[in-house]
Amino acid sequence: MKHEDIWRALDTLAAERGLSASGLARLAGLDSTSFNPSKRVMPDGHLRWPGTGSLAKVLAATGVSLEDFTALVNGARTLNSSARPPQQRRIPVIGLAQAGGAGYFDDGGYPVGGGWDEVNMPDITDPNAYALEISGDSMEPVYRDGDQVVVSPAAPIRRGDRVVLRTAAGEVMAKELTRRSARRIELHSLNPAFPDYSFELPEVSWMHRIVWASQ
Repeated sequence: MKHEDIWRALDTLAAERGLSASGLARLAGLDSTSFNPSKRVMPDGHLRWPGTGSLAKVLAATGVSLEDFTALVNGARTLNSSARPPQQRRIPVIGLAQAGGAGYFDDGGYPVGGGWDEVNMPDITDPNAYALEISGDSMEPVYRDGDQVVVSPAAPIRRGDRVVLRTAAGEVMAKELTRRSARRIELHSLNPAFPDYSFELPEVSWMHRIVWASQ
């Protein structure tokens, strides 16, 4: 596999979904600059390759198999010239401050009730996906007041992912997962002015991954 072939395959995946390289990175739950062309070669001339963890998140977010991605890398499959950007779908959305209230989620963390609004978002395969609108500065500089994040209950969660978590006490928060063991969940606050959190598993009702953000 050649360096340029890997990046071409990622660009093709993005284009087939009507996304930029930044949009593909956000869809996979990565930093929006992860796939920027300017980052593909280091200042000293060394080639920067996408990590296997990043590739795994892209494949999971796009629903593309490793075999299909390999075909893109090898040039056995190219962008279909007739491909169209995916149809947007309407998903439920509420403010993050509202999310802690009763009646918005069932016990599994799926959106329920009649208090949700709707918003058009890029194609998200998870039928239970929902959006939260950020309010305040507790998540700056990653998410700012008015940003909307799309959350997928079906998306696998790994260390380093940004997640939305609801505690047994009813508090809903967006953080970065730093560690998950058989007994505890540890979270890092996106805004360094706010404290980190650590919960025993019985203190957590559910935790879902942020897969996309409108910024």
